[in-house]
Amino acid sequence: MITTDYVPGSPCFLDLGTPDVPATAAFYSAVLGWEYEPMEGGGEDMEGGMFRKDGKIVAGLGKLTEEGARSAWMIYYSVADADATTEAVTKAGGTVRVPPMDLEEWGRMAQYSDPLGGQFAVWQPGTSKGVELVDAPGSLSWTELYTTDAEGAKKFYGDVLGWWYSDMELPGGAGAYSMITPAGQPEERMHGGVMGMTAEDLALNGGKPYWHPVFNVDDCDAAVARVVAGGGSTQMGPADFEGVGRLAVCLDPSNADFVLLKPTAG
Repeated sequence: MITTDYVPGSPCFLDLGTPDVPATAAFYSAVLGWEYEPMEGGGEDMEGGMFRKDGKIVAGLGKLTEEGARSAWMIYYSVADADATTEAVTKAGGTVRVPPMDLEEWGRMAQYSDPLGGQFAVWQPGTSKGVELVDAPGSLSWTELYTTDAEGAKKFYGDVLGWWYSDMELPGGAGAYSMITPAGQPEERMHGGVMGMTAEDLALNGGKPYWHPVFNVDDCDAAVARVVAGGGSTQMGPADFEGVGRLAVCLDPSNADFVLLKPTAG
């Protein structure tokens, strides 16, 4: 489970780059019950802001400005030292997309690509530790990497973020799903997974790996209905998975992917 104490290596923040900020804000507000708060001093047409659920920050939203980039969620992992993490990324064969930079007193961030092109980010906390609500309906509950090289990804992220893994065999001989736990933490602190897939399965990102968030919901079918009503679509589900819950893999109207999950009780 994800918690808000944000030990090193745990997911702590996420934001979405989109070509249409107002429309995307309206979509997620309808699907997840979020409230959109534009950047201070702006109106509805500002280039970004924060999403809140029950008054607590759950995600960020911004204008997609990178030429040729697809709309996608960026997941940030907590680190003690963003500069040291940047050195580790380079040493492990990754790429620095945005070098470490201070965001006023809130913290220090950097963005990277893993050796196969999967994009992720880190956050060195200042006054802000990360999002304020997790593992509850309408908030982040899991993170997941789809990649063509699961073993290579596990080594890279293990070297960079100190993760360790436990593998679960998938039904039907479909391989293993590797669950992620931050260094030095018990298995109860698992926060995500790595899943090996073919390049064809990763067509959404041109065959390159990608991370996506899993959002907790009270009712997966009802949330999926809101996705479709809002102009989004589903790639899979809703479907039941034993020991996990009922989930659906979804796309928003700009084709940013995310998962909705009604967890199994307990």
